[in-house]
Amino acid sequence: MVDFTQARKNMVDCQLRTNKIVDDTLIEAFLSVPRELFVDSGHQALAYTDIDVSAGNGRKLMAPMVIAQLIQAVQAQPNEVALHVGCATGYSSAILAKLVGTVVALEFDESLAARANDNFTNLAVDNAVVVEGSLNEGYATQGPYDIICIEGAVAEIPSRLTDQLADGGRLCAVVDDGSDLGRAVLLVKNGSSVSKRVLFDATITPLPGFEAEKSFVF
Repeated sequence: MVDFTQARKNMVDCQLRTNKIVDDTLIEAFLSVPRELFVDSGHQALAYTDIDVSAGNGRKLMAPMVIAQLIQAVQAQPNEVALHVGCATGYSSAILAKLVGTVVALEFDESLAARANDNFTNLAVDNAVVVEGSLNEGYATQGPYDIICIEGAVAEIPSRLTDQLADGGRLCAVVDDGSDLGRAVLLVKNGSSVSKRVLFDATITPLPGFEAEKSFVF
């Protein structure tokens, strides 16, 4: 029988703190959200390992260290609104909900969205709401957003997502153009311009709907 409370503490001490996660509020969020409830049935024993773990239906939750570094980079504030693209069963949304005022958790898979909604209800995460829709379209209805986080590697970040950022808004994602070496990036919107900074290397599971467009070869 796995002691999940101890496993959660070990994850924070051995994976997060050792990778320069220093935000106390973020660390407390990882200590308080039970990741084992968000993984696929039968995979609970792997919930706190430093790998992407199955959430079901072919989707995976990003490794805790990657999630933590991405979220720390956006410097979330308590009054902000965040869009979580590809929430799956809602783990990263629940982490974000500890840091911001409102989380819009976007998911296209109906059964995963239902599980995320159940998880929020069971854990009393009352400032996160699940919405269904195409992931690469974002969810402009509730925008603009102070923060957008993408759960999974993408070939590129569509402009329609950065268009949904508020002035001063930040977007974090892992971009993998097919070279098998993903790079975590932070985009910041200032007026009509968007700047990009590479944060670290990361290889994670691709997110459906963000594949590179195939070009014609003559």
